[in-house]
Amino acid sequence: MLDTYLNKFARFGVHLGLERIQRLLKDLGNPHTQVPVIHVAGTNGKGSVCAYLSSILTAAGYRTGRYTSPHLTHWCERICLDGHPISEARFEELLHRVEAAIVPDEPTPTQFEVVTAAAWLYFAESAVDVAVVEVGLGGRLDATNVCDRPLVSVITSISRDHWQRLGNTLGEIAGEKAGILKANCAAVVGPLPPEAQRVVQGRIEALNCAAVWVEPAIPVEGNRVAVQGFEYELSLGGAVQYVNSAIALAVIRQLQQQGWQISDQAIRRGMLTTRWEGRLQWLMYQKRRVLIDGAHNVAAAWALRDYVDGLQTPVTWVMGMLATKDTEGILAALLRPGDRLMLLPIPGHQCVPVEALSRQAIAVCPDISPEFAEAVEEGLTRASLDGDRLPVLCGSLYLIGRFLQGQQGEGLSSPRRFK
Repeated sequence: MLDTYLNKFARFGVHLGLERIQRLLKDLGNPHTQVPVIHVAGTNGKGSVCAYLSSILTAAGYRTGRYTSPHLTHWCERICLDGHPISEARFEELLHRVEAAIVPDEPTPTQFEVVTAAAWLYFAESAVDVAVVEVGLGGRLDATNVCDRPLVSVITSISRDHWQRLGNTLGEIAGEKAGILKANCAAVVGPLPPEAQRVVQGRIEALNCAAVWVEPAIPVEGNRVAVQGFEYELSLGGAVQYVNSAIALAVIRQLQQQGWQISDQAIRRGMLTTRWEGRLQWLMYQKRRVLIDGAHNVAAAWALRDYVDGLQTPVTWVMGMLATKDTEGILAALLRPGDRLMLLPIPGHQCVPVEALSRQAIAVCPDISPEFAEAVEEGLTRASLDGDRLPVLCGSLYLIGRFLQGQQGEGLSSPRRFK
C-alpha cells in the first residue's frame, strides 16, 4: 500500500530546501530537464489553475502531465497524465526506484521530495509534451523549484497562510512565492495585495520577466464569462473562478505566443470539462444536497462565505481545522448570526480541539451555539435533519478527503451542478 510505503519518509518532516531534491534528481538522470514545465505557485487557486491548464492542453491534443498536492482520497491523484491518475502499481515501481537512488549517510529526502522525484520520472518516461506543476509550499525552496527554464511561471494569489515557514508579512510570503520566477521567462500573476504586488513586481523587473498581470473575467450570463471579449463557460463554481480561469487563459495566451497550437475551441472545451474536487463542490448525501469546500485559510473562507451568501439560504457549517491554521480568522470570515455550527475533529492530524474551536467561534460570533460531532458522517447527518438549512462541510482538505474516501460506493453522487 502506498500509504504504508510513504509513511516511512513522513518522519523526516517538512524541510524546505533544494539540495536534497537536486542531488536525488541528478542520481536519477535529471528527468526534470526533459520536461517542459508550467510552474504554478500561490496561496489559493493553484489547484484550480492547474486543473484548467491541464484540461485545456489535453483538449488541444498535447500529452499533459499534472502534479498537485495534497491529494483528497489517494496518493495517485497527485500525478496525472491527460487527466488520469497514475496507477498504483506504476507509482510503487517509481517510488522503489527513487528510494534505491537515495545515497546512504546523506540527508534523507522528505516524503514530498520523494513523491516529487517520482512525478518527474513519470513525466519524463511518459514523454509528456508539457507538465503543469503545482508548488507544494512557498516557492523559492520548494522541491518543485528545480526547473531553470519554465514555459510560464504563475503566481495565482498571495494571502496569509503557512506563515510559520514563509514569513509573518505578505511581503515576506510574496518573496518566497516569487522565488519561482526565472530570468527572461514569462510570468503570469493574479491580483495581489499592494504589499505583495510591490515585492513581486520588483522581482519581475530584476529578472526581466515578460509579465502579464491578470484582471478577473467578467460574468456574462449563467456560467458564461468573458476576458477581453473572449467568452467561455465555466464548470467550477464561485466568483473566485473568474480570477482562476482568467489566469489560466493568460497562461494559454503566453503559450500561443511561444508557438503552441491551442485553438479557441480547445480552450472553451477545456474550461467546460475541468473538474477539481473538494472546492465549492455540490454532492448528494443521504438524499440531501450538500456543499463541500476546503476553505482552509482566511482568503478561501471569505470566498466560500461570498458564495454561500449568493445562495440566500440558511446554512449549517460542519467543520474541523488543523492547529497550524488561522482558525479565528477563518471562523470570523464564515460565521454570521443565525448560522448553525457543527464542530468535529480531523482523525490522524493535529487539529484544534472542538472545545477550543467552540470558544473561538463564540468570541467572533456571540450569537452562535456550537454543537459537537465525533465524525464527519455524524455531523453531516445531524446537519441534514434540518431541511431548511444547507449543510456545508469545510475547514480542511484533509477533512474533505476523509469524507469522500469514506463515502466511496456509499451512495454519494454529484448528479448535476447546482447554483
